[in-house]
Amino acid sequence: MNKYLGIFAVILASLLWGTTGTAATFAPTLSPLFVGSFAMGIGGILQCGLAIYNIKQNHSLLIAHSRFLVVGALAVAIYPLAFYSSMRLAGVTIGTVVSIGSAPILSAIIEYISRDFQVTKQWVIGALLGIIGMTMLAFSENASIIIEYNHVGLGILLGLIAGFTYALYSWSARQLMLKGIDSKAAMGATFGCGGLLLIPVMLITGTTFFAAWNNIAVGCYMALIPMFLGYLCYGYGLSKISASLATTISLLEPVIAAILAMIIVGELLSLIAWIGMLFIFVCLIIVTLSSVINN
Repeated sequence: MNKYLGIFAVILASLLWGTTGTAATFAPTLSPLFVGSFAMGIGGILQCGLAIYNIKQNHSLLIAHSRFLVVGALAVAIYPLAFYSSMRLAGVTIGTVVSIGSAPILSAIIEYISRDFQVTKQWVIGALLGIIGMTMLAFSENASIIIEYNHVGLGILLGLIAGFTYALYSWSARQLMLKGIDSKAAMGATFGCGGLLLIPVMLITGTTFFAAWNNIAVGCYMALIPMFLGYLCYGYGLSKISASLATTISLLEPVIAAILAMIIVGELLSLIAWIGMLFIFVCLIIVTLSSVINN
């Protein structure tokens, strides 16, 4: 039952995260570096504040395993800068698909190197379908993206960096939990420290934040809903399931982002893109069922 609750929590988090790319388009004058640093920074600091009691209780364990905390905080600080810059340069669909779609494979590699993950036939099949679906969704013909976005290559590279850092902080937070640290303390400390690292970026890039109400509304929404509430759900999920499974389930995010980008932003999706999303859903079913059956 706990594993099912963990899976549901990550699904909910992924649905919330899927709204971030579209929400960011309503504040085009804001730097993507500010959007990322504000959303993750404020959301992380709020999460830390909510978990301050748990952090105090787990203080000695956090100090003893500070290497995981440092790695996680650095990854948290880098992730939003790469992620939102990727979406600004390559478009909401491609930026989100590459960033989140690459994370499960990178997460599995990290866990395999640290001997926390065993490759199964079902996982390989599911992962391959996910990669194929992600590729089809990201690189399907999309005339509006080709015309509007001139730096797709750089956006994809930043998306891969975002995917790696996402996988890295998921793994490090999970490691803290496996060391006996409360999930709220592990996530709160990791995201709180990462949020503090993002404050200088916020101050440098946020000169236009108060210039318009839509900037303020987008910033507050991003920090409170997808980042604060979303990562509370994700932290609970990580305490119940592996980081590789959690990042695989989060492949729902680019699907939601693509659908919202089509409906609200006007990014057109081809038949190939829809088939790619179907492959991603099949990947989720195979990998999730494989994890439940094998454990």
